Amino acid sequence: MMSSADPLVVGRVIGDVIDMFNPSVSMSVYYGPKHVTNGCDIKPSIAINQPRITLTGNRTSLYTLVMTDPDAPSPSEPSLREFVHWVVVDIPGGTNPKRGHEILSYIGPKPPVGIHRFILVLFEQKGPIGLLEQAPNRVNFNTRYFANQWNLGLPVATVYFNSQREPLTKRRT
Repeated sequence: MMSSADPLVVGRVIGDVIDMFNPSVSMSVYYGPKHVTNGCDIKPSIAINQPRITLTGNRTSLYTLVMTDPDAPSPSEPSLREFVHWVVVDIPGGTNPKRGHEILSYIGPKPPVGIHRFILVLFEQKGPIGLLEQAPNRVNFNTRYFANQWNLGLPVATVYFNSQREPLTKRRT
């Protein structure tokens, strides 16, 4: 069981977006050479393109990946909570999201104000999901509702990073 010192609890990922869970799959996330660890800072200019992700997990299982921002448009007034940045289903265990079906294409972080949390949540599927008839709305997305709707249960892995708007003069080209 996770302790209260867990970065997912401290960062309010557990509570705001997901419920307490026991991780059972390892998920490694990289933006270029930068390894994403809970609570690290990633500049939007580094995260323009989707991250490189590798999963462990059972090779006969399928997984769903959701990337969401619960702080849109502002951490102090998250009226669009959650804004979903990426959804991939049917990812075979032991591979990466490129092997799954992209339901919503990747949109990199573009926080207009304040420090935003960007959360990557991995669920183990009960069976294939396939292509959805209608993709979820990006605004007012709800990770818990989505997981319930597709019978995904609790997450099996989660990692989050912080990002904030970069000054125009410091943006990486």
